[in-house]
Amino acid sequence: MPPAEQLHNAPEFTVSELSQSLKRTVEDTYGHVRVRGEISGFRGAHSSGHCYFALKDESAKIEAVIWKGVHGRMRFKPQEGLEVIATGKLTTYPGSSKYQIVIEALEPAGIGALMALMEERKKKLAAEGLFDEARKQLLPWLPEVIGVVTSPTGAVIRDILHRLEDRFPRRVLVWPVKVQGEGSAEQVAAAIRGFNALPEGGRIPRPDVLIVARGGGSLEDLWSFNEEIVVRAAAESMIPLISAVGHETDITLIDFVADKRAPTPTAAAEMAVPVRSELFVEVADLARRTRACWQRGHENRRNELRAAARALPAASDLLAIPRQRLDSAGASLPRCLKANTHAHFRRFTAAGSKLTLRVLHGQIAQAGHRLTVCGERLGLSARSLLRRRRDRFAGLEVRLRASKLSNAQAQRNAILRQRERTQRLSERAGRALVTLLQRLDARVENSGKLLSALSYRGVLARGFALVRDDSGHPLHSADAIGPGARVEIEFADGRVGATADADRPAAVARRAPVQPKAAAQETKPAQRRVAKPVDQGSLF
Repeated sequence: MPPAEQLHNAPEFTVSELSQSLKRTVEDTYGHVRVRGEISGFRGAHSSGHCYFALKDESAKIEAVIWKGVHGRMRFKPQEGLEVIATGKLTTYPGSSKYQIVIEALEPAGIGALMALMEERKKKLAAEGLFDEARKQLLPWLPEVIGVVTSPTGAVIRDILHRLEDRFPRRVLVWPVKVQGEGSAEQVAAAIRGFNALPEGGRIPRPDVLIVARGGGSLEDLWSFNEEIVVRAAAESMIPLISAVGHETDITLIDFVADKRAPTPTAAAEMAVPVRSELFVEVADLARRTRACWQRGHENRRNELRAAARALPAASDLLAIPRQRLDSAGASLPRCLKANTHAHFRRFTAAGSKLTLRVLHGQIAQAGHRLTVCGERLGLSARSLLRRRRDRFAGLEVRLRASKLSNAQAQRNAILRQRERTQRLSERAGRALVTLLQRLDARVENSGKLLSALSYRGVLARGFALVRDDSGHPLHSADAIGPGARVEIEFADGRVGATADADRPAAVARRAPVQPKAAAQETKPAQRRVAKPVDQGSLF
């Protein structure tokens, strides 16, 4: 019998049931696995934050996925072409009928992969110019405050403090961080940026130089200082930075971007400050040399002054010729004053002989003639100016008259347009008023119908009756009617009076026996009820 006929009575599976069964079989059989392969098809995180790629070797390939939360916690990030060891759960994806591995941990496949990753990252950052010598800053000669980014519990900080104490004690600010493990790179980058964010003159002093230090270790131990976030934070630092990571043979990417690389943390402390005792000796030597130079210069100036004093002549020799000239000028002064007076008198006499009446009359006649000529010219100018102004005003009058006619016509046209618009608005207002009145009539009619429908008179028309007491208040229950009480019963076609049955027991008989005074007090509030009458009445 063919196999298809043998399974004729076998149970049927839907596609979803078969996919779920295969999913359970794969997950139960394998669970967590470790797979070694090369990353292929990785294009960075998806817009959702998840990462999708494949792991392959020479002859096979398996799809892989890293969820968003796991990818954010990973210290080692996936990259295209990198050989890795992935740890995760094997499962299937029913939507495309394929199996895949959900990666929970990722690590490079050996030291060679780490070095390849480091070289690739080094080339990338170097292409961006982060390692250029032109970007590096000079270290301050004698910093006041030194910032140290390292672990507070290791031997590195003690070595730095001891070396600073021996050479030149300075104030040290320590930013405690993790120097290896998950999250250490983010802490180191945050410490560098935190020191740079301190304000000048704030409560916490801003360091003049930074030291990023860590002891020696393997490449995996020092990998935090190869992370891109640490390198970029060091490159952005406006404070000069000294890199002191590992021993002299240990190389990390932060060494290339730092302003100065120290082979050890102790050497970094030596680079940060000079030796105080040597400075004392140098300052004393400079002071001695300065004092000797000052004394030698003072002695030279004294000798020059003495030589100049010997070369100068006596005061009497310098004033002899000026004194002689003064005596000669004093002797000739009276004779010169008399000659000057005679010369001025001669000039005065010559000028006075020229001032006669005939000359004055001639000057007056000339001035009068000039005045007459100027008056005639002024009159001609005034008449000419008046004529030009009259012609100008005539032209302006013509233009004004034409402009007035044009403006009047424009105003008439505007009035006509406004009148037409007013008529249109009046017609629209009339139509709107008619429409509004129709709507209000419809609302009033609907309200009247609604009022008729809600009126208690409709209830009376269906055979019910409304009972009121002698005050006209509606009665809601039989307990409110006393023996022999007068009531009024309203039907749909009129009202009739009635008297309650005298043999009917009082409403208070249902309760426990009480004194008559107490009964009167209990029924008294019912008699005080006041209902505001309305036009249509109320059943409540």
